Amino acid sequence: MARSTLCFFAAILTVAFLQFASAAEIKVYSTIGVKGAVEELIPLFEKATGNKISINWGLISSFTKKAQDGDVPDVLIVSRASIESLTKDAKIAPGGVLLGNSIFAFGVKHGAPKPDISTVEALKKTLLSARAVGYTDPAAGGASGVYFSKMIEKLGIAAEVKPKSKFPPPAGFVGTLLTSDEVDIAFQSKPELVTTAGVDVVGPPPGDLGQTNTFVAGIGATSANVEAGKAFLKFLTSPDAQAIFKAKGFDPA
Repeated sequence: MARSTLCFFAAILTVAFLQFASAAEIKVYSTIGVKGAVEELIPLFEKATGNKISINWGLISSFTKKAQDGDVPDVLIVSRASIESLTKDAKIAPGGVLLGNSIFAFGVKHGAPKPDISTVEALKKTLLSARAVGYTDPAAGGASGVYFSKMIEKLGIAAEVKPKSKFPPPAGFVGTLLTSDEVDIAFQSKPELVTTAGVDVVGPPPGDLGQTNTFVAGIGATSANVEAGKAFLKFLTSPDAQAIFKAKGFDPA
């Protein structure tokens, strides 16, 4: 067994020792932006601690509004900006932790030729020549979709791209539109593209069109499971858990 794996399970056992005596059900609201990594880590945490994670996946904007309206879970995983705002409003306790950074990127169906997006002009040509383009519905509040909508406006091609735009279901992965041959190219966060089987990542938009989203986890200010929530956050930020985040397309926190 690799030394890193041994260290990982040693860390798990340490958490288990601290938590078994007071197993809890931890309510989590999380952006789908971290789903690929967190979904893999949850069973390990539950097995190690006896705690149960009850998680709802969705969009950052939706969960931020829920928290602002008073529906605050034990653990909230959204963007850094949202956690900072909710902390100022006393909805989230101070001390949120960074989970990882995620660039927005383009993807194509596995095996398809990778289009040229190396320059602004090349990107415009690629988007204009595509049969259909996939991204999250900006009206639903998905961060990558909102950003893409602004980007094509900035590029001056919104009028041409919007009519051939296709959106996944709310809180869905755009990569599924690639694998079903509904679009030629898709735009979402790199981890969401990496997580979708059958999708190849092309890369981020060129130059200053690039955008990075930072994901942060925080504890609800009125949570009844503070210690269990903190144990979950500590687990997600352990070196071996962070290695899983990296494997799913995240840059270090």
